[in-house]
Amino acid sequence: MKTKQGLYVVLSAIAIQLTVGIAYIWSVFQTGVANSIFDGDNAAAGLAFSLLLAMLAIGSVIGGKLAVRFSTRLVVFVGGIILSAGFFLASFTSADYSWLLWVSYGIMGGLGMGFTYSTTIACAQKWYSHKKGLVTGIIVSAIGIGGVVFTPIVEKLIVVFGGTGVGEGKTFMVLSAVFLVVCTIGSVFMKNPPDGYMATPSASNITATAPIKNYSTAEMLKSPKFYLTVFTLLFACMGGLMMIGFAKPIAVAKGLEATATIGVLAISLFNSAGRLIWGMVSDKLGRINTISVLLTGSAILSLLVNVVTGYFVFVLIAFIGFFYGGIIGTFPSLTADLFGAKYMATNYGVVLLGFGAGAIISSQIAGYYKNVAAVDIDLMLPAFVIASCFAVMGIAMMLILKKMNKEAAKLV
Repeated sequence: MKTKQGLYVVLSAIAIQLTVGIAYIWSVFQTGVANSIFDGDNAAAGLAFSLLLAMLAIGSVIGGKLAVRFSTRLVVFVGGIILSAGFFLASFTSADYSWLLWVSYGIMGGLGMGFTYSTTIACAQKWYSHKKGLVTGIIVSAIGIGGVVFTPIVEKLIVVFGGTGVGEGKTFMVLSAVFLVVCTIGSVFMKNPPDGYMATPSASNITATAPIKNYSTAEMLKSPKFYLTVFTLLFACMGGLMMIGFAKPIAVAKGLEATATIGVLAISLFNSAGRLIWGMVSDKLGRINTISVLLTGSAILSLLVNVVTGYFVFVLIAFIGFFYGGIIGTFPSLTADLFGAKYMATNYGVVLLGFGAGAIISSQIAGYYKNVAAVDIDLMLPAFVIASCFAVMGIAMMLILKKMNKEAAKLV
């Protein structure tokens, strides 16, 4: 019975993550929103997306604390309502009230996502603590699959409701209803296992990163490992977020307007595959080694944006999504390995603050250079060079963290 309950938790988490994955197809909305609401300002339009991601981090912290005090079920339910309400209000945004999109889609949408994101991951990890990488990878891969599933649906809805620059509002309203239904039903099955149920982590992970104890958030904040982790996440997500937000506009600028949606589908599908595959790899290779490999790949790929032409653009977009997905899929397990499972929902929410900061910084950098590159897309290259440099800095931090772990292991 307990095993069956754990399966229900994982399946519910997958359904919820599948739905909130709609946030990752922002580039479908980017051009229409920028032109109709922000007078063509890509940076201002992209701020809605980056605010959503930043608030996801803050919502994860708040949601994690509330889940400990009340229950995961209640937090997921409330998160679904907030997320649904945010998208509903976003449907009323106009050029006269452009700020409403930042508040509704960005702040409210991100807060609601945060309530559901780390809490569902943490709950599932407690049921399958001996396979954190695999289970986490399966759950967070659903976000990418959500992008694949909903991209053609959302594009069709925008056309049906009036086309680019017109149909986005009513599309937000439809998505609002989807969030409400899925999160409400999914929350019913979210339940932590009884005390003492957690399985013993695998031997490979004990040697590499197993925690000596469960760190409270206050204790975690005193650890140098926390700052290495959070800043690495900040640096690691740059290239992927830039491409997620601008995959379709970049494909259009490369002369692929008729098939530009393939870029959104590619990054969504490979983002999902990366979360699943690299999550399994990290169970064998170790979290830190896996993240170092992913950062190396991201650093190289970010420098190729101006090199590729034709349909190879979609190949590059796909691989950037694949490495980005691996990064996002591995950090929850790394956090649990370093600081324990007991306070995972709250602790990972705090780690996600690095992701939130990276989201805002990357969207503003990419938005600025997209405005500069209005005539020549090659002028957007500096944005991805910056992302590549950040990835290299992340590699250095992972090497320091690996050394600290080895030294700590000798003392045990």
